[in-house]
This record gives sequence, structure tokens and C-alpha cells, in this order.
Amino acid sequence: MRQPVAVIGAGPFGLSTAAHLRARGIPVRIFGELMVSWRERMPGGMLLKSTPVASNIDAPQRGHDLVDYCDAAGIKRLVTDEDIVPVETFVAYGEWFKERLVPDLERMRVVSVDGRAGRGFELKLDSGEQFTARAVVVASGLTGFAHLPAELAAAVPDGPAPTGPVSHSSHHPDLSRFAGRELIVVGAGQSALESAVLAGEAGARVRVVARSAPGFGGPPWDQPRLRPESPFGRAWSLYAISYYANLYRGLPAPARHYLAKNILGPLGAWWLRERFEGKVEVSRVERISGAAVDGGRPALTVRTRGGRTEELTADHVIAATGYKVDIGALGFLGDELRTELAVSRGTPRLGAGYVSSVPGLYFTGLPAASSYGPLMRFVCGTEYASPRLVKHLAAAHG
Repeated sequence: MRQPVAVIGAGPFGLSTAAHLRARGIPVRIFGELMVSWRERMPGGMLLKSTPVASNIDAPQRGHDLVDYCDAAGIKRLVTDEDIVPVETFVAYGEWFKERLVPDLERMRVVSVDGRAGRGFELKLDSGEQFTARAVVVASGLTGFAHLPAELAAAVPDGPAPTGPVSHSSHHPDLSRFAGRELIVVGAGQSALESAVLAGEAGARVRVVARSAPGFGGPPWDQPRLRPESPFGRAWSLYAISYYANLYRGLPAPARHYLAKNILGPLGAWWLRERFEGKVEVSRVERISGAAVDGGRPALTVRTRGGRTEELTADHVIAATGYKVDIGALGFLGDELRTELAVSRGTPRLGAGYVSSVPGLYFTGLPAASSYGPLMRFVCGTEYASPRLVKHLAAAHG
């Protein structure tokens, strides 16, 4: 039997990649907990910012879009840009996709991946099994990349924790635990604004602290009609990152990193505005200059936009400050592999077909954003990434 391709991660990018490999007849083993980031790191009651068409997991054959799942499950069809996708529906869609196209998912953790001097990769699982793979696809999603700014990290030297004074937004599948408590949410993106709304609706007293005033996208019916359509809305820039992501690799590194961070940057969904404005207190600051914990209560020292220094206290601080890719956080990659990897600001530098500088080692999803653009941060990025990655892998290792 030919050596398999190993796919690490069972979220949308991992499932999509494995489905495309199976369709080509390439032996594949896929590892991980199914939809773990969506199931365990998103708050209950959350609604996807992405539209239904931008929430499809790409498959090698028709009939596996979100709308197809809705038909099969007998639930309301999610078709138009005005339809909003509950996170629970999206998780169930991932389970349905897995059952139909990736039934042999192995819910085990990959402990280590090491190269074999041009003869594939040696993998070890937490079950103790060791095997050789001809190629490895890292599709581990958000795992290990939660970002806590240095100013907040100083207050929690042991790291953020859901039961500590400071946590990350990915720590909270249930925000009702803050009912009756004072809560500060740091950030101005969808995660910050929706976390604040959900906590407030559950009975918390919430304040959002951010450098910029919270903004919200326009509703679908207000989209400009004379600009090209994309999964993210109508704009030339959004069209370009959606359908010409390969050209993004040719930009200078500073430009790539800047665009990956700022295109599709912090912005709340159009449908969240009504639930947020007038209901959540906002402190707009120039910056957070420090943080400390006194008697179990966190305190933020902020510089206001008027130049004053103030202290803001609460029972808990949630840092909804996003994710930052750092190859060093992927502990399963062996030391020699990490040394061989060409990186740019901690992210892998990828060539055509999502291959890294180590032949046979591929990255997809969030770690690919600095090479292929912000499209890779979203589920609809599977439509671009999976066919191209698998085509390259099949030609090089098929």
C-alpha cells in the first residue's frame, strides 16, 4: 500500500483538503477533533458574520454546500445574503460533510512530525502509533494562535485563562457565566462586539475598550451594484483577494502582511448594530499602556484620546484581540523541520500549491494568509485553496 498523505486538522480546511485527496484516489489519513474551534471556542448563540455563500466547505463534487445540508436536514434554507447562519448550524454542517466525504476521520492528536531525509515524514500519534506519510498538510486552524497583546500579557504571567482575571475570546463557549459581573472586552472586531452583546444579553455589565469606534458593515441591500461581487461583498479589492489570491504571493512581504491584517479588518456584521448600539458602553482610547491585577480584579491603564491617563477596572477582561500565526506554536513540528522552514514574521512562506520550503509539507487556512491573502482566514477560502493544493501535491507526490 502506498504511503498516505497526512492531514492535521479536522476543521473546514482539513475536511475540504481530505475530501479532494480522496476524490483523486490518493490515500489519506486525517487527524483531529471535528470542527473543534467552531464547537469549543465560539460562544453559544453566536451567528456567523459570513453569508451562507461564503460559508460553504469546498467539495470535489456538487451537492455538499451549506444549502444542500439544509435540504438534507429539513431546516430553513440559508440562501440569500440576508440569511444569518447560527454557529450550531455550521457545526452540524461540518459533521454532515464529514460523514459523507471524510468518514474515516481519526480523532487522535498528532504528537510529532519529523522529516525522513527526502523519504517522506515520520508521524507519531498520541495513541503511540508511528507511521510514514509521503506528504503532510497542516490545517490545524486557530489552535495555538490566540493573540494576547504584551500590555495585557504582563498582568497574567502564567498566561490567559477562562477562570483567571484575563482571558482570550476563544476561551468562552458560554458567556452566561458573566451574568451579574463587570466585564471589559478589548477589541473592535466582530468577535469583540458579538462577545460583548452576548455577555450583555446574558446579564453582564459590559464595556468595550478599543482604539477605534466600533463600526458595522452595510446591509446586503445597500451594497454598490456597479462593483464586482465576491463572497465578502461588492468591491474591487474584495474581488481581487477572492479570485486572484495566487498573485498576492508576488507582492513584497511588507505589503502582504499589511494587507492580510487590514483588508477585511475589524468590523461588526450589519445585523449586530441594532443589538450593540445604545446597549454596550464603549471607551475609545488612544492605547492601553498597561494592565495589572489587584485582589483578583484586573485593571487597565489607558491613555484617552484627550491625552489623559485613566484606570478601568472590572471583574474580568476578555481580550478579543484575534490570532497571530507563529510556527513556533505548532509544537508537533520537529525542531529540524521548523529550522528548515522559510518563514516571514513567524508565518510559513508558501510557494505555488501551498507548499512550504520543505518539499511535501503544506499549509492551508490561517497560516497561509500571509502568502495567499486574507481569503485564507475564511471558510470560503477552501474553494481556492483545496483544489490547488491537492493538484500540486498529486503532481509532486501522487
